[in-house]
Amino acid sequence: MAKRTSQPQQRQRSLTWLQGLLCGALVTLATPTALLLGVLLAPMLVAVALDQEPGRPRARSIALFGMAASIGPLRTLWTSGHSLAAATALLGDLDVVGTAWSAAAAGWLLAELMPFAARAALEALSIARRARLESERVRLVEAWGLENPPEPPVQPERAV
Repeated sequence: MAKRTSQPQQRQRSLTWLQGLLCGALVTLATPTALLLGVLLAPMLVAVALDQEPGRPRARSIALFGMAASIGPLRTLWTSGHSLAAATALLGDLDVVGTAWSAAAAGWLLAELMPFAARAALEALSIARRARLESERVRLVEAWGLENPPEPPVQPERAV
């Protein structure tokens, strides 16, 4: 008796086949575009291969910045005849490749630094709120005329 393939697994295999077909068509029909994008988006391909976190935040950030920097050279390629000579001329220009790879590096840096910046901002908000509540507590104790107010609970310091 033959094993039945589950529907999601069969769909995944079909998607893989379709992606391979589309990639092959791109390389065959638009070789200059594939060459240009392959070099300009090389950091993105490396990031996709190396980023194992759920949602791939670093790879997504690198892809966004790298693709944004690749729009200008791609437009130039298409308006200058869409030839292999034009693609290699663009790739020979250090400003074009350097800009795209620097943008990808900026995306990586942003993805690395944002968690620290968010934590620092939340910590600053928490400290400001605590100070505001402490001053309100002191004002209420004085307004109510309490001589020995209960001490607020002491929270242990968190290790950062």
